[in-house]
Amino acid sequence: MPTSITRRDLLAGALGAAWSLPPHAATATRPIPSTGESLPQVGLGTWITFNVGRDPEGRAASVAVMRAFLDAGGRLIDSSPMYGSSQQVVGDGLAALDAASRVFSADKVWIGEGGRGAAQAEASRRLWRVPRFDLLQIHNLLAWQEHLPMLFEMKAAGRLRYVGITTSEGRRHDELERIMRTQPIDFVQLTYNAVDREPEQRLLPLARERRIAVIANRPFQGGALVRALQKRPLPAWAGPEAGAGSWAQLMLKFIVAHPDVTCAIPATTQVAHVRENLAAAAGPLTDPALRPRIAELVREL
Repeated sequence: MPTSITRRDLLAGALGAAWSLPPHAATATRPIPSTGESLPQVGLGTWITFNVGRDPEGRAASVAVMRAFLDAGGRLIDSSPMYGSSQQVVGDGLAALDAASRVFSADKVWIGEGGRGAAQAEASRRLWRVPRFDLLQIHNLLAWQEHLPMLFEMKAAGRLRYVGITTSEGRRHDELERIMRTQPIDFVQLTYNAVDREPEQRLLPLARERRIAVIANRPFQGGALVRALQKRPLPAWAGPEAGAGSWAQLMLKFIVAHPDVTCAIPATTQVAHVRENLAAAAGPLTDPALRPRIAELVREL
């Protein structure tokens, strides 16, 4: 592959056709440890990408992304009150697609006043236009001591299916670990990719021990990782040995091949990238021996 090739070039060429998954294509799943429910291993994030306000072109692009995601077998869409207009854009898109029953709705509580968490969760639900959330997470551990009891009560009352907590900051991992050890949460969301590998040491093994599902955010480091790697040729072994036709697919396969990761949530504004990302889980996952090889390659590059 020539060194000048980019992700856009690949998507426009022959490999792009291979990533055009048919509707409801078989996508690799992994069980949610606390229940055994299957969840596709590639989800959809909405941070920045769905914060388009009332811009008609941006909203149309978001609906197209959601349609492609759901038609290719995706389920988990993740958002937050922190993400500007993203929640309303998701809700309007689900309504336009008549897809509320097809999505695994994952949102967050993000408010410093514990007494206002329930009201914020209800406001978020109305924006999504879903009867209840599948998963509510405490965003970046904000006021978690106050919000967790409220979320557990919602779950016990049948108004919520799963409870989780999130962070995208490595400096919060000690506190995150304490919560994972002491609270009966179902999900944890954290940053994990071929560069940010600290969770491998304690958090991922602890999630396995405590039967907690893991959502990996920032799989491409906000896009910076793939942009940097695209300056180099994809290794010749990526296709035959890892089943990856692009750097983005190789980076996703590194993540979802980890046995303790339930789902990765790349964000995008492009339908072609949605299909590319989901195809990373539709094909073979990397052999365990390849994960260190991928990480070393990324470190060298």
